[in-house]
Amino acid sequence: MKINKKMKLLSILIALVFLLSGCTKTLEDKDGKVVKDPLTGQSLTQNILCRPTDEETIKIYEKNKDKVNLDELPECKNMKFNSGKDEGLWTNVFVKPLAWVILKIGNFVKNYGLSLIITSLLIRLIAYPITKKTAMQSELLNKAKPDLDRIEKKYENKTDQESMFKKTQEISMVYKKYNISPASGCLYAFLQLPLFIAFLEAINRVPAIFEDKMWIFKMGTTPLTGLKDGNFQYLAIVVILGIITYFSFKLNVSSMQNDQTKMMNRTMIIMIVVMSIFMTTALDIYWLTSNLFTIGQNLLIKRSKIANEKV
Repeated sequence: MKINKKMKLLSILIALVFLLSGCTKTLEDKDGKVVKDPLTGQSLTQNILCRPTDEETIKIYEKNKDKVNLDELPECKNMKFNSGKDEGLWTNVFVKPLAWVILKIGNFVKNYGLSLIITSLLIRLIAYPITKKTAMQSELLNKAKPDLDRIEKKYENKTDQESMFKKTQEISMVYKKYNISPASGCLYAFLQLPLFIAFLEAINRVPAIFEDKMWIFKMGTTPLTGLKDGNFQYLAIVVILGIITYFSFKLNVSSMQNDQTKMMNRTMIIMIVVMSIFMTTALDIYWLTSNLFTIGQNLLIKRSKIANEKV
């Protein structure tokens, strides 16, 4: 009951954040069609937070002066975390400060792609106490598996209310014995989606980020557009993202997972790979960085577990 109440409360808080927020508005022309950058294939954003510097991008926005007034916007390098109008809790507390951090680090390291990686790592380090607890749940469930299997076998053919109540009590005792907390196992999953959306909005609303290049990749280009233009290096991003995501899921698999859960994980991996084709390179870089951190974290936890068992 306590767990359910916590999860419901967390869901309500996240919902309130979105309800009280502003959000990214896609730029549309007079006919209501989405305006895309012809070079990158990226859908342009109406409520950008600072001025673009690319001449072609400026021309596109100048054609839509009735919706975007570039003269009112600061240069990206001079943007403050509270620049622009009040757009609600979500934008003011999450999106603008995140965009400001990426810009400040980018100005320092002279590359916004590298800044995106550094910012992603910093946030994951801050969230490490939460993500560590999430990763530990898989290891603890593996450890508790013999006890949980014994309980399942004990009540295998019993469906009466009294037996189900006793089964729930015994499972709760096993969870307590091994310090398993299902709520903490789900916590980062709840936090990951808002974090992903915050990065998505910060990237799409700051022209300096999607105008920049990292190595041979333009940050605002989608792999699909890159492949259409014959730039096959963008295929490498999709392939690497698929491999990294697969290992990230694999290291977080518990022996308690059934075939249905495993199939769901495979479906999620396929969906993420397909989505990465249509996402900007900047967002793919964020996702790659986050998954690499997850892999390193899980390997560290598994190594510490093996060391403790040897001792």
